[in-house]
Amino acid sequence: MTAPASLVDRHVGFVHALREAGLPVSPAEGLDAAHALMVIDLAERETLREAYAATLVKRPAHRPGFDLLFDLWFPPVTGPAASTDVPDDAALPELRERLAELLMGDPAEPAFREFARAMVGRFGQVQAAPGRQSWFSFPVLRALSPETLVARMLAAMLDERGGLPEKVARRHISRTIEAFTEAVASDVRRRIAEESGVEKIARSTVRPPIDRVDFLRATKEELARLRREVYPLARRLATRLSIRQKRGRRGRLDFRRTVRASLSTGGVPLTTHLRPPRPHRPELVVLCDASDSVSTFSHFTLLLTFALREQFTKVRAFAFVDTVDEITDLFAPGADVLDAIGRLTDEADIVRFGRTDYGHVFERFAERFPDAVGPRTSLLILGDARSNYQVPALGTLKRLAGQARHAYWLNPEPRAQWDTGDSLATAYGSVVPMHECRNVAQLAAFVETLA
Repeated sequence: MTAPASLVDRHVGFVHALREAGLPVSPAEGLDAAHALMVIDLAERETLREAYAATLVKRPAHRPGFDLLFDLWFPPVTGPAASTDVPDDAALPELRERLAELLMGDPAEPAFREFARAMVGRFGQVQAAPGRQSWFSFPVLRALSPETLVARMLAAMLDERGGLPEKVARRHISRTIEAFTEAVASDVRRRIAEESGVEKIARSTVRPPIDRVDFLRATKEELARLRREVYPLARRLATRLSIRQKRGRRGRLDFRRTVRASLSTGGVPLTTHLRPPRPHRPELVVLCDASDSVSTFSHFTLLLTFALREQFTKVRAFAFVDTVDEITDLFAPGADVLDAIGRLTDEADIVRFGRTDYGHVFERFAERFPDAVGPRTSLLILGDARSNYQVPALGTLKRLAGQARHAYWLNPEPRAQWDTGDSLATAYGSVVPMHECRNVAQLAAFVETLA
């Protein structure tokens, strides 16, 4: 597939690729970006990048994905790399010497990226399968080994080793090596896009923004970033919820004050007085599937729930696999929530045979904790509704939901997978409204409606 020929096609394709990557770009913002292109110098690539960023990027977390897609749709060069100041027949030691010079300088210099592109052209193409070649970063970095040049660069940059000057020099070298690695990777992506189509490489290389990463598919690095997202998210949500309560409905009529005030106007109640509204702070009961298949989802949902506990009169949490136990004490005020989640599987009585059994869980919950759910309670069930073909106990669930003020079910699986295999999503969803909740963005939107 060839790249789009016209600027309009590139613009439309770029905006569509941003949406596919999870960046929230509305049609109106796409039009704003198109209008911005009419007032800038299109020959200035970095000006073009910043015009798009100013109209389409809403959060700093979205910028890395935006930059990666911009480089694919608006590459700095096309075709083979331009000539550099290094001869084509230069030996590897000469190339490493030139790389060391560039790493000691400014990675923003054009020569820096030109050299990276030239090295991809020289070392980056290898046989990926019989009869087929492709482009890779690894052979370029293996041939040049920039990390092994650190001692040589430090000797050239410093008269004397040690102390603050060496720390500053090492930090600079580390940054430039990282910039060179990214420049190589960027040119590899460009070459693959030219050969295979920009849409294909965009879908395979761009990770969604962290708030749209699926809980059940997050990498180890993304899990750490997700944890850092939870507490700022909780603060934002708590602020919004507090504002909503203040802007809520007005209080009921204060008849006595209204009549007393009407005496000054001959008994005509020109001014009405209202009682202060009684804020409703619900109780929250969380019933959480702690089985391995959804452990990441329950982990972050519990983190957010207990970060928001001041918005509720009372929060009680229960975990289950094939039986259920209360875990509220693990999350007492002042406790480390991450530590509490780690202790959950060791200290809570939630496993008999190790296979999720929602029906048995609902029956045991109703039997052991009859006072947990009441008319002020919001019941929140977290799980994938996969019960290993066991009896669903729909009647018990219906009774629990009927006792609660509200009942909700969050399912971390994509809606397309509901009712496949041992899933009872539709059956349980007919009793308790079920919501798809696969990432932080969906979880945040739901918590706003919950409280």
